[in-house]
Amino acid sequence: MFEYANYVVNQILRPGPLAAGRLTETGMATARKPQTKGAAGETDKASDPLMVASVEKAFRVLSVFDRHHQALGLSQIAAAAGLDVSSAQRFTHTLMKLGYLHKNPDTKRFELTVKSLDLGHHFLRASRLVDKAMPYLLHLSKETEETVNLTMLDGAEIVFVTRFVSRHMLNTDVTIGTRMPAFCTAPGVAILSRLPEAEALAVLDKSELKAYAPGTTWKKPDLVRKLKQSALQGYATAFEEFYHSDASIAAPILDPKGYPEGAVNIATSRSRYAPDEVVTKFSSLVMATAHAISRT
Repeated sequence: MFEYANYVVNQILRPGPLAAGRLTETGMATARKPQTKGAAGETDKASDPLMVASVEKAFRVLSVFDRHHQALGLSQIAAAAGLDVSSAQRFTHTLMKLGYLHKNPDTKRFELTVKSLDLGHHFLRASRLVDKAMPYLLHLSKETEETVNLTMLDGAEIVFVTRFVSRHMLNTDVTIGTRMPAFCTAPGVAILSRLPEAEALAVLDKSELKAYAPGTTWKKPDLVRKLKQSALQGYATAFEEFYHSDASIAAPILDPKGYPEGAVNIATSRSRYAPDEVVTKFSSLVMATAHAISRT
C-alpha cells in the first residue's frame, strides 16, 4: 500500500486548475454572489414553469424536523415551512398516509417515521461513487485504524455519505447525512481546490464565513491561498477548524475529466497527532485511495 501511495504521489497525481494560479484574490473580491431563494424556500415559478410547487412544499415539511425539532405541532410545522396552517394540514395528512410522518394521538405532534430513511437508502444503493469507493474506504480504514469518510459537495456544504468510525473516535455527532461548511473542512477544501475557478469562488461567496473553532481559516484571501496550496500538494488539511481538537486530511476524487466528485478524508484527534504527523503519516495514503477510486 505504501509503495503504491508513493508511486501515485510522485508520478501520477497532478495539480488541479487552481494550482496554475488562475484563482486570484482580486477575482475573489469581484465575484458576484449567486441568487438565493426566498426566506420560505420559494422558487420563481415564472422562470421555472416545470416546477411542481406542491412537491417542493412537501419536502419543505419533511425538512423542518431535525435533532432539535423531533416532534412538532401543526402550527409549528406551518411556521417553520413557511406555509399557512391549512396547507400544512393537507401536507402532513398526505405524508402520514404515505407513511413518512406519524402523529402522536396524545400530544397531537408529528414525528418522522423510519420510512423517511428510504430516500437516503435509495441514494446509497444507487450512487455509483459510493459503490466504487466502498472497498477502497474499507481497506483504508483497516490500514490506518482511523475514521475514514466519503463526502460530497452540496451547495456550500459537504455531506457525509459513507463513514467508517475508528475505535479512537469519541465524537459521535457526525453520522451519514451530516452537513458541514465546505470552506473549513478538509474534504470541502479538497473538493473546492479542484473546481473551476468560478465555481470555487461562487461556493465561497455563498458560504457564511466565520470562525467555528480556534484554527478556522475564514477570511477570503487566506482561503484563496489555502485552495491554491491544496491544489498544488494534492491534499487538504483542517486542524481545529470546525471542531476543537479535530485533525483531518483529505484528497479529492475526480471524474475522467478531472472534475471533483467527492473526497476521501481521514479524521483523527490533535491529542493523538500533531499536524505535521498527520501529513507525514496519512497524506500518501489518502491521496492513493482517492486516486484509486477516481480510476475505478
